[in-house]
Amino acid sequence: MSDTFHLPQRILMGPGPSDVPPRVLAAMAQPTIGHLDPAFMLLMNGICDQLRAVFCTSNQLTLPMSGTGSAGMETLFANLVEPGDKALICVNGVFGARMADVAERCGAEVHRIETPWGRIFPQEEIVAAIDRVRPAVVAIVHAETSTGAHQPIDGLGAAVRERGALLLVDCVTSLGGAPVEVDAWQIDAAYSGTQKCLSCPPGLSPVTLSPRAVERLERRKTKVQSWYLDLAMIRKYWGAERVYHHTAPINMLYGLHEALRAVLEEGLTARWKRHRAMHNLLRAGLAELGIRYVSQEGHHLPMLNAVAIPKGLEDATARRRLLDDYGIEIGAGLGDFKGNAWRIGLMGHSATRRNVTLLLSALKEMLGR
Repeated sequence: MSDTFHLPQRILMGPGPSDVPPRVLAAMAQPTIGHLDPAFMLLMNGICDQLRAVFCTSNQLTLPMSGTGSAGMETLFANLVEPGDKALICVNGVFGARMADVAERCGAEVHRIETPWGRIFPQEEIVAAIDRVRPAVVAIVHAETSTGAHQPIDGLGAAVRERGALLLVDCVTSLGGAPVEVDAWQIDAAYSGTQKCLSCPPGLSPVTLSPRAVERLERRKTKVQSWYLDLAMIRKYWGAERVYHHTAPINMLYGLHEALRAVLEEGLTARWKRHRAMHNLLRAGLAELGIRYVSQEGHHLPMLNAVAIPKGLEDATARRRLLDDYGIEIGAGLGDFKGNAWRIGLMGHSATRRNVTLLLSALKEMLGR
């Protein structure tokens, strides 16, 4: 048995992770220093500033949680929901359903509104449900990774605030690849992940809380049920006090700092346009091959393309052929779309003309067989 572990080269065009730029990997290879080292604390300040820029917010409580995107989801519910609170959850795929599960585990009285997979919620339908339920929090997925649906939320925040609730938004797949404007859209709390359009390895979950959300956190009557995710303590480590909470994933944070530098060097608007342009290129090529989208027309995500598996190709066999013959990874369908759809990612460093052209050529050759 060999002691050496050889990894194959892959082109990551699935639902995540995305390809990681060499500059980010190089940053992560820098020497590890202490998590209370003054030099590291300067880096922490820089990361918070970068995240505020990428989230388009001035929220002071903006930081990366130690854990993947699901840790960000749990962070928001654990900190902003107390037992008995009403939570209105919008479910149109796997991650809306996961939010409902997490909210229930935090003791919320969960009210779900649902729409078929691949479709979005009209914002007026959500507002009507808020008036009916009168929840403490409203939660919705901006970019549903399981279905490719791009949910409009630009007009939702004001309506939620008028009714005294908090708006919680899953931006795991959208942040860095499509507009996410926390302040302009009056989002009270949002979370994301590093492994999608930010093109950093998985392991951190950026979160941001508005002053309204911070006020809700500060007047809790009960302890946050998760010690590890308790923002009342974690914010003291990321804030001026630098109070020890847990050992931060130091080298991962090096990587995030460099990944965010790359995002801001490109510019948010330019980056959003690049993702949209590569989506349009892919979509045109898929149409020529007779491959259709399963997400609602007019609401396709630019960075996550959910498409019907073309006739003549068997799901697992075709994806394995793409992996073995072309080194391309795409994602299988989940839930209602399992065995019927593929999820093609164009995220961050993976959203290139080269990757789109290669995938289309591979699919054309496979269909020609």
